[in-house]
Amino acid sequence: MGDKPKVQGEGDYKSARAYDAEATKHAKDKAAVHKEAEVAKRALAGGEAEDLAAAERKGRSHAKH
Repeated sequence: MGDKPKVQGEGDYKSARAYDAEATKHAKDKAAVHKEAEVAKRALAGGEAEDLAAAERKGRSHAKH
């Protein structure tokens, strides 16, 4: 009875904790976040803008309101 339940699939607690830890670690890396923001900024200002906007529209069309 001392064992914690192992939930698999979308409720996998171990994987969720690992993801949260890595996402937090990454978010605290200001240099990496700044670099990624610059890459995204160039993509939005460049030739990828329309493709990115189309992908966003497609994604939003599937969202629940």
